[in-house]
Amino acid sequence: MMLEIHDIHKSFGDLKVLRGLDISVDKGDVVAVLGPSGSGKTTLLRCINFLETADSGRLVFDGEEFSFGHISKKDIARLRKKTAFVFQSYNLFLNKTALQNVTIGLTVGRKMEKGQADEIGRMMLDKVGLSDRYDYYPYQLSGGQQQRVAIARALATDPEIIFFDEPTSALDPELIGEVLSVMRDLANEGRTMVVVTHEMSFARDVSKKVIFMEGGRIVEQGESKEFFAHPKMERTREFLKIG
Repeated sequence: MMLEIHDIHKSFGDLKVLRGLDISVDKGDVVAVLGPSGSGKTTLLRCINFLETADSGRLVFDGEEFSFGHISKKDIARLRKKTAFVFQSYNLFLNKTALQNVTIGLTVGRKMEKGQADEIGRMMLDKVGLSDRYDYYPYQLSGGQQQRVAIARALATDPEIIFFDEPTSALDPELIGEVLSVMRDLANEGRTMVVVTHEMSFARDVSKKVIFMEGGRIVEQGESKEFFAHPKMERTREFLKIG
């Protein structure tokens, strides 16, 4: 098992957002995390990648165990080098080109020589269909193109697992397909991904496992085909009709 989360809890003041979740992700899994707004999906993803600090729980990554409440900055930095995060709102540097946005994590974060970083950056932009946009700034790109730059940036560090936080929710409907197409290609390559999404067709057709959350808890989880064909919980059946 590549990633395991055990009994993770997170509160913001008196509001309990995560209430003791257990999750496992194997190498090559595409895990879709579904649920209504406010169910804790994004908080879960951010806590796993230490963008938020969970109150308690355990994380096991590649067989090495860590405590969410007592992890060092050094260990967080080490774990983040094995992961990547694609944000809902792209999080690109507006004053840098597409290529510079992709390579900055390599040259600044990993001290890679610029020529080598540029070569990797161009390869990753080619991979997401942006071979003609190396020198474009974010304001010159559509939302779908900006999100594909963000995916190229995530791929550039060759992560073991990529976390996607609702990667299409900020896009106009006609641009969603181009981002999902890139993600389908990554899934077909065997990339390990955890995807918070409202895109039911992606969850049904691309993901291997589904986690359905509500109120900071897991209502149901399982293999995608079984989840959609034969949901066990009444709340899941209601949600799928709505979703």
